[in-house]
Amino acid sequence: MALIEAKSLRKVYGSEGAETVAVEDVSLSVNAGEFVAIMGPSGSGKSTLLHILGFLDRYTSGTYVFDGKEMSEYSEDELAHIRNHKMGFIFQAFNLLARSTVLENVKLPLLYSDIPEAQWNDMAMKAIETVGLTHRMHHQSYQLSGGERQRVAIARALILSPQVIFADEPTGNLDSKSGQAVMRTIQRLNEEQGHTIILITHETHTAEHAERILTILDGRIDSNEKVAKRRHATDIFEK
Repeated sequence: MALIEAKSLRKVYGSEGAETVAVEDVSLSVNAGEFVAIMGPSGSGKSTLLHILGFLDRYTSGTYVFDGKEMSEYSEDELAHIRNHKMGFIFQAFNLLARSTVLENVKLPLLYSDIPEAQWNDMAMKAIETVGLTHRMHHQSYQLSGGERQRVAIARALILSPQVIFADEPTGNLDSKSGQAVMRTIQRLNEEQGHTIILITHETHTAEHAERILTILDGRIDSNEKVAKRRHATDIFEK
């Protein structure tokens, strides 16, 4: 059974007479452990679609089943719990606390969990090790490069071992070298740890790290194709 199953999703902003359709008749399915890229130009509706799939926004019509249950059947508390425990988010702007250390930033999702505080440091250190930043653990985030900051954001997204990681333009604020290091990290999470990845991007070379690319134009899925030659992930990290 698919982890994510959406049918005929439609999202409209505004009121009658001044409506903007952001997503129109979108149907898609993502299996557990799959790496899917959603690609399209600015304004195509791809980020709106990610926000719906990540329970950050609600659709206007259609159906969205996550982990066997329709979104409308979850209570607000259940939605919040799923966002914190079953979903991880990586954004273009990093969203780190500038005057907090790497370790402190990575521990943030644990504040909203029922995990005993005595376990927090060990969990955070494991996530930081996964992204190759143990040597930066006690640095404040403003002291890091852009690529390192994004890898801290990845570690933070990982700390509760989510079923799915949503990455919204994760290389958008990075130079090409740092961007490739970040994408290798994300791809390894999929290949070696089995995380389901849904990536939003407008860049072909970034989308090619995925197994499948959905192209969205004017709020509609224009194509759904397997990647013919997937980019290879390595163990090399940006230092």
